[in-house]
Amino acid sequence: MGDFSQRVFEVVRQVPHGKVATYGQVGRLIGAPRSARYVGFALRANPEPGADHDRIPCHRVVFKDGSLCTSFAFGGPDEQRRMLEAEGVSFVDEGRVNMEACQWDGRLAGDADGAGKPTAPPPNFDWDAELGA
Repeated sequence: MGDFSQRVFEVVRQVPHGKVATYGQVGRLIGAPRSARYVGFALRANPEPGADHDRIPCHRVVFKDGSLCTSFAFGGPDEQRRMLEAEGVSFVDEGRVNMEACQWDGRLAGDADGAGKPTAPPPNFDWDAELGA
């Protein structure tokens, strides 16, 4: 795996049980904003999927609106939903995660100040360019 994929896997390993992150959020956290699609490509090649502590829990990564990937590589969207519900992730309708309640803030458990962990884009981040405005 390349450096990009390794950085994706490192961040996704940190998404806590019962929380989700978005593809774009993972991209921003690794310092590669606007790379959501490539985050998805990296996760499709996940060499260690699963919810165990030594695995890469790619099922915890969803689209920004909370919807699940229709081509979830490790069992389809029904399996992804089953895995998320087993962790206590709630859904607002038939296919979308309750992002308000379940989106990870980018911090590790017990890391109240987020020391060393980015939780927002860098200071010079261009929101207009990111959002296509």
